[in-house]
Amino acid sequence: MTGDRDMTGDDLGQHAPKRRSGTAPLVALGDAGRAVQAVERGLSRAGRALGVGVLRTRIARAGFPYRTPTIPGGVDVPVERGRTGADFDTAWARKPWAKTTRRVIVNGPMRLALKAVASPTVTGTDRLADLSRLGDAAPSLIFVANHHSHLDAPLVLTSLPEPWRSKLVVGAAADYFFATRLAGAASALGLGAFPIDRSAVNRRSSDLAADLIAAGWSLVIFPEGGRSPDGWGQPFKGGAAYLADKCQVAVVPLHIDGAGAILGKGARAIRPGHTRVTFGAPLWPVTGENTRRFNERIERAVAELADESVGDWWTARQRAGRQGTPTLTGPEYTGWRRQWALAEHRRRGAAGRRRRQQRRWPTFD
Repeated sequence: MTGDRDMTGDDLGQHAPKRRSGTAPLVALGDAGRAVQAVERGLSRAGRALGVGVLRTRIARAGFPYRTPTIPGGVDVPVERGRTGADFDTAWARKPWAKTTRRVIVNGPMRLALKAVASPTVTGTDRLADLSRLGDAAPSLIFVANHHSHLDAPLVLTSLPEPWRSKLVVGAAADYFFATRLAGAASALGLGAFPIDRSAVNRRSSDLAADLIAAGWSLVIFPEGGRSPDGWGQPFKGGAAYLADKCQVAVVPLHIDGAGAILGKGARAIRPGHTRVTFGAPLWPVTGENTRRFNERIERAVAELADESVGDWWTARQRAGRQGTPTLTGPEYTGWRRQWALAEHRRRGAAGRRRRQQRRWPTFD
């Protein structure tokens, strides 16, 4: 066109924006400038990453102690021990400072809380009088009790006479009381609990219990393996009988009445009431008696204490002589008849003396 002229390279240089330091020219170019900036940032990051990779490679080549040492072939690597469940370490809970702390907890807040909630009555401790007179020389014992509530272990701890109360451990389910480190520490310190693996058949738990008995500790075991699901008892497992025969110590049967009505399995709230803890006479393994028969004798002794707890000693002894002692597992009924029988059974015992609200009627004077 007329008046127009071709632009030379010099003209383009004159009209193009002058280059400055920094990113100003790129910004002036709009989208193209932003794209170039993104590329520059990506290259910068890649350079830093490359530098880190080089650094890691140099450290790895430097060897131990900058990285994990290599393991020669043919060497078995020991499995790292867990910190929860059956692997929870409770040795620290049996040291002098932990024993003193537990004694304060048991004789202080635990006893006061149980008195307010369960109003325990303890009978039968005179059956241990001959052994308790020995003081520190008294032998280790295995205390076996029925299990209906989380209150059972605290009730046993606060009811036991000395010298066993001060040196006592409680076998507790590893998958429940030691599921976390916090729960395990609280159970070990407050109850003197140690984990028993009930999900697998092994000798680790029994060996630990045997070692504790050999070291002078007494043991509390709930041979039912867990709390009662319906208010009646469950068949005893043979762990206590096996340990007694292996360690040659006596088993003391005891029965706890009323705890299941206060805080049974599945209960959402505590219903204050009364409980009764009844101790029986020590039972020793008889020469030639196998574990199964000794376990049956222990379960029968706890059943006789249950009969004594809901009635009186003389009637319970008469029924035992006729082999008519009611079983801990209750009648063979099912459904509502079994629950009806449970209600009648509880009404006869400590649970029948449940605290009730005292109505105060207004007076019109």
